[in-house]
Amino acid sequence: MAESGAGFVEQLKSCIVWSWTYFWTVWFFVMLFLVYILRVPLKINDSLTSASGPAMFGTESSLSMFLNTLTPKFYVALTGTSSLISGLILIFEWWYFRKYGTSFIEQVSVSHLRPLLGGVDNTSPTNSNTSNGESDSNRQSVSECKVWRNPLNLFRGAEYNRYTWVTGREPLTYYDMNLSAQDHQTFFTCDSDHLRPADAIMQKAWRERNPQARISAAHEALELDDCATAYILLAEEEATTIVEAEKLFKQALKVGEGCYRRSQQLQNHGAQYEAQHRRDTNVLVYIKRRLAMCARKLGRTREAVKTMRDLMKEFPLLSMFNIHENLLEALLELQAYADVQAVLAKYDDISLPKSATICYTAALLKARAVSDKFSPEAASRRGLSTAEMNAVEAIHRAVEFNPHVPKYLLEMKSLILPPEHILKRGDSEAIAYAFFHLHHWKRVEGALNLLHCTWEGTFRMIPYPLEKGHLFYPYPICTETADRELLPLFHEVSVYPKKELPFFILFTAGLCSFTAMLALLTHQFPELMGVFAKAFLSTLFAPLNFIMEKVESILPSSLWHQLTRI
Repeated sequence: MAESGAGFVEQLKSCIVWSWTYFWTVWFFVMLFLVYILRVPLKINDSLTSASGPAMFGTESSLSMFLNTLTPKFYVALTGTSSLISGLILIFEWWYFRKYGTSFIEQVSVSHLRPLLGGVDNTSPTNSNTSNGESDSNRQSVSECKVWRNPLNLFRGAEYNRYTWVTGREPLTYYDMNLSAQDHQTFFTCDSDHLRPADAIMQKAWRERNPQARISAAHEALELDDCATAYILLAEEEATTIVEAEKLFKQALKVGEGCYRRSQQLQNHGAQYEAQHRRDTNVLVYIKRRLAMCARKLGRTREAVKTMRDLMKEFPLLSMFNIHENLLEALLELQAYADVQAVLAKYDDISLPKSATICYTAALLKARAVSDKFSPEAASRRGLSTAEMNAVEAIHRAVEFNPHVPKYLLEMKSLILPPEHILKRGDSEAIAYAFFHLHHWKRVEGALNLLHCTWEGTFRMIPYPLEKGHLFYPYPICTETADRELLPLFHEVSVYPKKELPFFILFTAGLCSFTAMLALLTHQFPELMGVFAKAFLSTLFAPLNFIMEKVESILPSSLWHQLTRI
């Protein structure tokens, strides 16, 4: 409450300064407009400027004389220019908000006006305890904004490129592909590659930006020697079908297993051999995982499950590939819900990082137990049973972790091909999850109906998600920026929480509309609006006239005359 009150005071200060600056800006442009364009005669009665006494300026009669000299053109110019300036400011504010997500006036006010108006510096000692107390949550937000490799990423040649051929759109962004190139260099290269000609060529191939140059380099490496990473590149980028990709991965598996066995025997002979063995391990795990994904795509789901289970047993420490998420999707396809629950029991642990696949799969299993008989009308009459309450809580937990997923599952937002990298709790992760798991939710009778009836209740539990969470850390503020880099331009990025229009855009829009209405009324009814304007100005200056009269009665007339001349 204290923070919101302080924010309101700062906003009020900024609004006052902004209104005052706006008033004098409009007044300057109106004077310029009148003098140089309309040539409106604004001569004031000479009696106002005579030396008969400064008290003339403080009297109501002098004010009336001044107002009587103003023509209707002056009021039209005043309101019209004010409306024009408000409109220009409104257009600039809207453009700046759409591009940068914040108000320009508010940003300038916070950065420059707050120190002048006595605003509190965030780095002051009084806030040191607060900043230290929030450091843990800030570090957590930074870690949650890390971009992860999508464990269910598609094949470039067989899937992404086919989409491009059909639609003419590029499903992958340059940023996403650049991250993949960095991953490939990390997984598939080591310092000793220059000792083997084929590996040296592939080391350069992974750095190439041109797909055709990469493919040509892979063929060149295969002409020198059998190279597992060359087969991987061709399977990923040159193969136009999953069957072709599987054949190339099988060839890569033969070569990769031989390299792995040789490097395993030599890994203790030095750091160079240890690095080579680590590289060969990554290559072998990658090949087997992609072969399992090929089997899953070609309908051999049980074979895919067996390959994934064997892979997780043989290499339990390689969690960076997140093979358990591939396993969960394959088990859901087999409707082996007991096995899915067993996998969740191992990986849905408080000490392990969460994902949309973990949270929403747990919610699906809880919903499956009650969704076929769930009715919102009956639940409102009798209340929720224990099983229904557990299902609703699981849905709320999943929605809190990633609030973008329900709109894709409920088909309120169109899906696109998932990117090769995802941001946890972001729109990219929601797309990747819904792309592969939507039909699993549709298969469970009533699951989507239960999700539709309950998912929005999560937001009542966390009204300020950027400040405080319920079951997870506060929602990171960096997801929109990262998702815009990962997702193609033709996709409308889902933003949470939904940004409200800044105060100054609404204020300027209201000011523009009000002054435009005044300009129209003044143009149509100049005499009537002149009367209203004179009455308004007389009322506005009445307190000032009263103060001036009191000052004149207290101070000697000679002293007041000298001060006026100065």
